[in-house]
Amino acid sequence: MHILEQGNKRRDVISEEQLTPVRIVEELEKYIIGQDKAKRSVAIALRNRWRRRQTEPAMQDEILPKNIIMIGPTGVGKTEIARRLAGLVRAPFLKVEASKYTEVGYHGRDVESMVRDLVKFAVKMVRDEMAREVLPQAEENAEERLLDCLYEPEAEAPEFGAEDGGPGDRREQRKRVRRRLREMLRGGKLEERTVDVEITEKPEVHGMVAGGEEMGVDMQELFEQMMPSRSETRRMQVSKARSILIQQEVEHLIDRERLHAEAVRRSEESGIIFIDELDKVAGKEQQDQGPGVSRQGVQRDLLPIVEGSSVPTRYGMVQTDHILFVAAGAFTVAKPSDLIPELQGRFPIRVELAQLTREDFKRILVEPRNALIKQYIALLGTEGLELEFREDAIDRLAEIAEEINRNVESIGARRLQTVMEKLLEEVSFHAPGMRRAKVVVDADYVDERLEELSTDRDMMQYIL
Repeated sequence: MHILEQGNKRRDVISEEQLTPVRIVEELEKYIIGQDKAKRSVAIALRNRWRRRQTEPAMQDEILPKNIIMIGPTGVGKTEIARRLAGLVRAPFLKVEASKYTEVGYHGRDVESMVRDLVKFAVKMVRDEMAREVLPQAEENAEERLLDCLYEPEAEAPEFGAEDGGPGDRREQRKRVRRRLREMLRGGKLEERTVDVEITEKPEVHGMVAGGEEMGVDMQELFEQMMPSRSETRRMQVSKARSILIQQEVEHLIDRERLHAEAVRRSEESGIIFIDELDKVAGKEQQDQGPGVSRQGVQRDLLPIVEGSSVPTRYGMVQTDHILFVAAGAFTVAKPSDLIPELQGRFPIRVELAQLTREDFKRILVEPRNALIKQYIALLGTEGLELEFREDAIDRLAEIAEEINRNVESIGARRLQTVMEKLLEEVSFHAPGMRRAKVVVDADYVDERLEELSTDRDMMQYIL
């Protein structure tokens, strides 16, 4: 029993203390069918991180994360298990492919870049949280700036007495006008009015490389500091100006120093790095100094990161000692024992994920919260079209997916996506003109559209 690798980003908010191993497995089962051993292993590993933080500070430094290797073919849920796990605790999560890295001195990405990417993700996560915190104040500030743009009275003349119609009267008049404009603004009556808004932009350095890798963090930050901010006045409608001004105020209200410090802390304490295709860098060194050298070089470079080291990032030094590493691979040619011994020792937990069966496909189609059938019903429902799947159709779809995986190449649950897309291609195309219609999908409907493909191996290979 297995998993469908399609994500629904909404999740229940659960405190970390409430996430016992049993509760973690229960939450994973909302999206994951079966793979019980893998779910239990990652649940224990996640709970151990919380347990570690409850111990004495001296003991915390000694308790290392129990890194995991998940072994199984493609499409059986290795990535999804790790991704859902990170989502449960709202932890910084990064997926990388081991085959994209090379050892130091070769052309390609160095392994430290995965830690820098993790921190970037953490910065975005924390920034979004802080933005929600300061949003009410940002909206108030933006409203005041909008009122300034809508009403700019002439500069007050030199002081006169209030009895002469001087500054006192003018201030009262200004208050009355501003109060009226505020009511109209909040009532949505000024949305089409145009105003002049000053936009300030700070250019960022992107895409600059040095030696096949991104430029050093210090150099990149230096370039960004050297580039001056650009300001220009643009005329736009109030509706658009409001969103721009709110965004500017949010940026002003966020404490950058606190943001970066919190992002680094979360990366160190709760970050999860998922290293896929670890089997691609496993293998023994070869005498002809071929690819084996680079593979073992990547392993040697990975070792200090997984063991625990300090990695420089543009947001500060990051200690990797307590980052949880989850590795995965099919390991059909290489074996976990082909990894260098030191790296093997840093992944003490190994779980094997089973191959998908026809019964798995049936459950995957209908049971998870994000099941494909539920997705298509929702998508086509937006066009006013009702889609109904009969039980015999689900049986036939599972049978076809299993057959194609067996005869062409097994891509696990991902095969269901290609099958479903081909099945509903015609109705998806014509759906806007089929409002209030109902389409019933049964076994005959499936056979009519997919039987030729499922029985013709050549067509199956190129289309599905």
